[in-house]
Amino acid sequence: MEFDELRNAIIEGKTKQIDGLVRTALEEGVTAVELSSQLIPAMEIVGQKMKSGEYFIPEVLMSVKTMKTAQEILKPLLAESGGGKPMGKVIIGTVQGDMHDIGKNLVSMMLEGGGFDVIDLGIDVPKEKFVQAVKETGAPVLGMSALLTTTMVHMRDVIEALEEAGERQKVAVIIGGAPVSQRFCDEIGADGMTDDAGSAVQLAKQLVSSRK
Repeated sequence: MEFDELRNAIIEGKTKQIDGLVRTALEEGVTAVELSSQLIPAMEIVGQKMKSGEYFIPEVLMSVKTMKTAQEILKPLLAESGGGKPMGKVIIGTVQGDMHDIGKNLVSMMLEGGGFDVIDLGIDVPKEKFVQAVKETGAPVLGMSALLTTTMVHMRDVIEALEEAGERQKVAVIIGGAPVSQRFCDEIGADGMTDDAGSAVQLAKQLVSSRK
């Protein structure tokens, strides 16, 4: 089977077409594992288009929706075959005092589309909850989001809490949000920062690979 049509459906957000394309591929003998491996690079292209300014949030959301439609078909088949192992776990949440979740949700969806198992802690997450999640899940990456300068200071608190709990060396910390800068990232000792969802996926992949 030629996979170009399948990948283009993801990239162009053709939700109505993806169901038929995936099922046709399966009927032709393509395995769920092989199909899944073909879909993830399509989401990488979506991330690149967002970073370059070619795609905006509406286009990205349509691609994410299309990807999720495909994943819902493939998940039970992947579970049966024992294939489709996630690239890794990523904990994500908006820091304490911050109720904004649009950016966080977009990053979460892009990470899932990129093959990650995402543990979304939600909004207004206290440092203790971040630390607990790291302890309980063993996730190699923790992502924190903040939209306000008054709340982004809590990112430092989380990193300090991880250090006090002896968990800091076990997890790579990514931060993101409108007020976040590389300078702030360096100041608080985070492992990386990102200002868009596509970059977040690439950064997570780099950090997970570096810890294997």
